[in-house]
Amino acid sequence: LLGLEEDSKTSFTTLIVGVFVVYVLHTCWVMYGIVYTKPCENPKFENCLKPYLAGKTRLQLSIYTALRPNADGGHTLIHKEEDFDVESKFERIVNVSLPKKTRKNGTLYAMVFVHQAGISPWQDPRQVHLVTQLTTYMIPKALEVSLISGEETTTGGDSAVDRPVSHWRSRLTLNVVSEDFVFDRDFLPSDVHRYLKVFQNGKKMVYLPLLFVDELSNRVKDLMEINSTSIELPLTISYDTISLGKLRFWIHMQDAVYSLQQFGFTEKDADEIKGIFVDTNLYLLALTFFVAAFHLLFDFLAFKNDISFWKQKKSMVGMSSKAVLWRCFSTIVIFMYLFDEQTSLLVLIPAGIGSLIEVWKVKKAFKIQIIWKGVRPTFIFGKSDESERRTEEYDTLAMKYLSYLLYPMCIGGAVYALVFLRYKSWYSWIINSLVNGVYAFGFLFMLPQLFVNYKFKSVAHLPWKAFMYKAFNTFIDDIFAFIITMPTSHRLACFRDDVVFLVYLYQRWLYPVDKTRMNEYGLSYDEEEKPKGKAHED
Repeated sequence: LLGLEEDSKTSFTTLIVGVFVVYVLHTCWVMYGIVYTKPCENPKFENCLKPYLAGKTRLQLSIYTALRPNADGGHTLIHKEEDFDVESKFERIVNVSLPKKTRKNGTLYAMVFVHQAGISPWQDPRQVHLVTQLTTYMIPKALEVSLISGEETTTGGDSAVDRPVSHWRSRLTLNVVSEDFVFDRDFLPSDVHRYLKVFQNGKKMVYLPLLFVDELSNRVKDLMEINSTSIELPLTISYDTISLGKLRFWIHMQDAVYSLQQFGFTEKDADEIKGIFVDTNLYLLALTFFVAAFHLLFDFLAFKNDISFWKQKKSMVGMSSKAVLWRCFSTIVIFMYLFDEQTSLLVLIPAGIGSLIEVWKVKKAFKIQIIWKGVRPTFIFGKSDESERRTEEYDTLAMKYLSYLLYPMCIGGAVYALVFLRYKSWYSWIINSLVNGVYAFGFLFMLPQLFVNYKFKSVAHLPWKAFMYKAFNTFIDDIFAFIITMPTSHRLACFRDDVVFLVYLYQRWLYPVDKTRMNEYGLSYDEEEKPKGKAHED
């Protein structure tokens, strides 16, 4: 039965790896389909759509503002490029006057036209235009105060409220496909179709310039809160050419971000996704995809093996119970800190799940039983045997030495933060002080386990499969630390774990173990192997 159970675990892991490989190959095929567009092989064929830009017509770029997307109620010209060259990139800064309705928590739209030079876009039948919002709604950053002096500071606006208010998007990024690509009407991509405007020119079908407004470039850091005194605000207009492949990729990514927002992602949550695409070049982005895929695989395998290890765990011999307790405490503190900082759901959700798992591990480590008497729970702690008490002695000794260094540093850091930094509340100061202690010195609490390993001259009691998957993910996290926006302390903590895993690997090499043998306590520490084996021969 044990052999069948082991075979089923191996088969399940093989199945997961197989599904992962299929997923990666399928995604590569989908990505190829996005960036590659089949051209019209015979330009004289009637199904071919030829580019309007091939005629070298003089063009003009005009940008208007309006209170409504259809310009009902009037429009105002804010900028125009009279001799618009699609091949030449530029950046202009213009001051935009805000209507009274916009200043009263209203909305403002931009209407971008590419049309024939010298003709009003409203009279040009061969114009292309797009409408985009210049404003968005977001809850403003909360006031921060010095808890000692009471001095207030905030990064924008004249009020700190808990309801969404109108914010100004200070950047407008425009693109036009400059390459003379000839489309085949039978193979016209659906994502490009909505941006395509075609007219008949004799016997030829011609498509007008492909204009694109890059919504991914609208970042939270560029937003400015609009209030009653915001009469005029700056707008940076950026233009550059874009390839057809990148345009199609950007359309898909923009649609994905929009879908996330429809599912409840806030502007801040969506901003984390945007940052991955906008602040990263395409080659690094491709690497990020593969890294993220492997991270997902290792996360799942580490989770599976870790849960399996602790589920079967009967004895805490050789395991630092205080390290387990500290890990539980630190993950809960980190989760509360990330929640207080309104961090992206990409980081917050895994942290929350990890906290629940660590609480379950503490229950297993301390052999806690919960008996409910009505609505009141009673906690019963299991008894430790002699071997576990010996482990506990080593664990307590290691914690004693650590406390001489750790506690003064944590208290000193908290006092410094209270005097020189500003926080939203006393709760925010407590959480920040705790999490700074966790991030800065938390890895020291992993040292008791290293000390126990040293005393027992063994590492067989550790869940090495889960450890190795977590080690791989730790190095992957080093890459994500520079890609996903997160608090600086959380970013530095990613590198902290690298050192600890290297020490564990050194101990693994230093204390080689035959896992098929019993140890000096008559126990087999590799609990994923058979519980019975050949006796240890000393």
